[in-house]
Amino acid sequence: MLDEQGRDALAAWYRASARDLPWRRPDFDAWGTLVSEIMLQQTQAARVAVEIDRWLERWPTAADLADAPTHEVLRQWGTLGYPRRALRLQDTARAIVERHGGEVPRAVDALLTLPGIGDYTARAVAVFHFGDRHPVVDTNVRRVVARAVHGQGEAGPAKRRDLADVDALLPAEPAAASVISIALMELGALVCTARAPKCEACPIADACAWRAAGYPPFEGRRAPRQSTFAGSDRQARGTVLRALRGVDVPLAEHELGPLWPDDEQRERAIASLAADGLIVRDGGAIRLPD
Repeated sequence: MLDEQGRDALAAWYRASARDLPWRRPDFDAWGTLVSEIMLQQTQAARVAVEIDRWLERWPTAADLADAPTHEVLRQWGTLGYPRRALRLQDTARAIVERHGGEVPRAVDALLTLPGIGDYTARAVAVFHFGDRHPVVDTNVRRVVARAVHGQGEAGPAKRRDLADVDALLPAEPAAASVISIALMELGALVCTARAPKCEACPIADACAWRAAGYPPFEGRRAPRQSTFAGSDRQARGTVLRALRGVDVPLAEHELGPLWPDDEQRERAIASLAADGLIVRDGGAIRLPD
């Protein structure tokens, strides 16, 4: 458990060592924070840092994105991966305009009513932009807590207690709690990493139960590993979308044969993309939605 001294050390480490990321700039608004959190859900921070300013230059407000052609939204999303997030983000923008006058709401309960906004994203916006006090739990935070609090080398699958564990580490004052929240996340990303933790550089090493126990091996149930990307249906879907993003006219489905020769998998990719609303099938041709 972190005491006041440990929290002070963690906060000081964060202020000295945090990465310079766009969404941490003082002038970054609530809409930019929400966009960045959706992009960061399944994409590395370094890639999002390259794209986020371009995105916000084009659609600086929720109203701008709400009015944008969907095919342009998908083109701008580019190679960030999991493009359904782009559709959900546009749906979120429209809901913000319709329900909140174009302003991102502050309350977690209000954020949770927006399309595609789950518990993590709602709490992240409330904490990292508005400075409110809520436990925010991602993979990095869960790993820090597993080691520092529970003496386990890995976090294993998500547990009901995760939010309570993190809440217990936060100071009572909201602004201070917000700093500790982002510091825990940064610690897991930079120091308390999955494969090669840099314990000698950890500001809370003296409070770490895993270190005190002699770094015992993890004996619990591990979280399932993500399936291989190469040759997967996901790669096939990405190939189809990439081809469509590169042209301004519909493509005949047979034109995709050289790009993905496996007929069955290519058809499966096209059908799933159409079902997700990412493409439109029209008489043997496919195109991005309007």
